[in-house]
Amino acid sequence: MLPVLALILFASIFLLVLYGYPVAFTLGGLSLIYALCFLDVSVLTLLPNRVMGVMENSVLLAVPLFIFMGIMLERSGLAERMLRTMADLFGRVRGGMAVSVIIVGALLAASTGIVGATVVTMGLISLPPMLKKGYEPSIATGVIAASGTLGQIIPPSVVLVLLGSVLGVSVGKLFAAALVPSALLVGAYILYVLLLGIFKPTALPPGERQVEPWDATFFKRLFGSLVLPLILIVAVLGSILAGWASPTEAAAIGAAGAMLLTLSQRKLTWDTTKLVCRETTHLTSMVFMILLGATTFSLVFRELGGDSFLVHLIERSDLTEYQFLALVMVVVFIAGFFIDFIEIVFIIVPVVTPLFVGYGTDLIWLGVLLGINLQTSFLSPPFGFALFYLKGVAPPEVKTVHLYRGILPFLLIQVVLIALVVLFPEWIL
Repeated sequence: MLPVLALILFASIFLLVLYGYPVAFTLGGLSLIYALCFLDVSVLTLLPNRVMGVMENSVLLAVPLFIFMGIMLERSGLAERMLRTMADLFGRVRGGMAVSVIIVGALLAASTGIVGATVVTMGLISLPPMLKKGYEPSIATGVIAASGTLGQIIPPSVVLVLLGSVLGVSVGKLFAAALVPSALLVGAYILYVLLLGIFKPTALPPGERQVEPWDATFFKRLFGSLVLPLILIVAVLGSILAGWASPTEAAAIGAAGAMLLTLSQRKLTWDTTKLVCRETTHLTSMVFMILLGATTFSLVFRELGGDSFLVHLIERSDLTEYQFLALVMVVVFIAGFFIDFIEIVFIIVPVVTPLFVGYGTDLIWLGVLLGINLQTSFLSPPFGFALFYLKGVAPPEVKTVHLYRGILPFLLIQVVLIALVVLFPEWIL
């Protein structure tokens, strides 16, 4: 009876979240109600130790630091300067501005990692110029939406930090494993745009000469808008991958570096600092409230016997590891239409992790697959969050059908990448 109640608890939480109830309070509150009604009250004495265990996890300190780093860089006007510089670099290439948007999206992903803000920023500063230059609306919106969501998978990604915490694996190893798929994804996006310029030249405007010559002024601007952010990215990721710093220590380096970059652009004012701190506190509080609710849910779910029941169910169904992986990936993909990645990481992933452990699945490989899958879901019509963000800042002449049509080739690229990671796990392991 109790295992069935565990599954009912899981389904109830999922339905209430879809209905719009706050995730953190739904997770924690409903789990407490089930514990009081169907379990011995002494079970709840385990909860304080679990909560303190979460709060003492030093890796999770990287979350507010990476959020601070991203918001500070966003306020520095970095994206607009990057885009102008990259447009000059690729000025002679057909579709050069689209290539610039992809590269800037990748750099912003590696330096900010905040998807919603990146999509909105890129939409505001690059969509009107692209349309003015003669890009088809579907091409322009597809490039911007796809590039803006790269922060889901390119390290240092908040998604990967949270997945590492839930899966119980090294965040540094997860970052390292995500590098090859990230590079392949960015390369595939650029290759698609270049091939489009060859086989469908009417969709992209012809290349133009550089706006200004490559003189000392240009190289000074290049250094300020591209080289300095790259140094920051290398300092953060390099220190983690080389083993010189933990993810938390590297995140602190990134936060300090973001402040110095903003200072170098004369944007580090007291008002900016207050705004960044306020937004960081808001987002961090949301993440940790959900995390505490998820901790309560996982305790009650396990005490009700939900995890052992699922293991027994999978064993009886004779599903192979890859069949079960396919099932989980489809569930996560569909769930991503309706709820944010944080809820998926804290509701679905803890339930299926013990089953993958039983299969002997490499959890680093699984974490990268889930990250790419969540990014794909973020882009998918008709409910992709990135499409909603972009539509909100798009000019009136850009219709929803343009967004749906433009994103389809990039979704196909994502699906191919997932298949490659499944078929060739040695690439990331």
